[in-house]
Amino acid sequence: MGRVIAALVAAVAVGGCTVQASGGEGKSPVRIELPKNSPSSPAGNGTADAEDDKPSAEPTKAAPKVLLAPGDTGRDVRELQARLRQVAWIFEGPTGTYDDATEEAVKGFQGKRGLPRTGETDTVTWQRLLKMTHEPGKWELYLMGGQPAAAPDARCMTGRVLCISKSSRTLRWMVDGRTEMTVPVRFGSEYTPTREGVFSVYWKSRHHVSTLYDSPMPYAMFFSGGQAVHYSADFAARGYAGGSHGCVNVKDEAAIAELFDEVRNGDKVVVYW
Repeated sequence: MGRVIAALVAAVAVGGCTVQASGGEGKSPVRIELPKNSPSSPAGNGTADAEDDKPSAEPTKAAPKVLLAPGDTGRDVRELQARLRQVAWIFEGPTGTYDDATEEAVKGFQGKRGLPRTGETDTVTWQRLLKMTHEPGKWELYLMGGQPAAAPDARCMTGRVLCISKSSRTLRWMVDGRTEMTVPVRFGSEYTPTREGVFSVYWKSRHHVSTLYDSPMPYAMFFSGGQAVHYSADFAARGYAGGSHGCVNVKDEAAIAELFDEVRNGDKVVVYW
């Protein structure tokens, strides 16, 4: 009998079940318990090993690095805005400030391309934008102004002067060598260039209208024939995408109104590169 039971134990070592000993109904069944950590346990390799068998979670993909975000300022923001203009996601500026309009433009660009609409310019968003646009030139970056003013010409350092730089497209209002105001300006086209040199204001006309071109020239300060410094609604709307017929255009109406009140007939005008 002992041999039979031993044989049965060996036979079910793999199966892990209860066996009945032979030799009569009165005999008690022999239960064979396998260790929980046995390789043949129905539970697998035991609690610890079962945990190890679970598929490991995929590594979390790192979020792309944020390059620019709302509140940022500077030249890089100008480039972002200039490129967004090229693909018609923004129509104002560049201003150099990552404002609400820029955030909404970035969200629109991202959503159109199936990217998360974060409104922040991350590496993925930036690379997509680079592929769709060209590098903006200087006057795309400063389409609506905001560029640094050039150093004043030496002829601007004495007296009351409208000091106008063609290289930086800026006008400084200067008194005795001190800059009182700086505004971006626009000049004439290739065919109607703004004259360069030293002039003086000889006539002011607050509500002037050009008789030659039948166009408004508010706050006009004439310095050379029909050429004047004046406010331009076209410059305010289109920036450097347009040009004048030879006049020096100012886009900031409040600034030119203030300047008009400050400047006197006889004040010097210097136009230089």
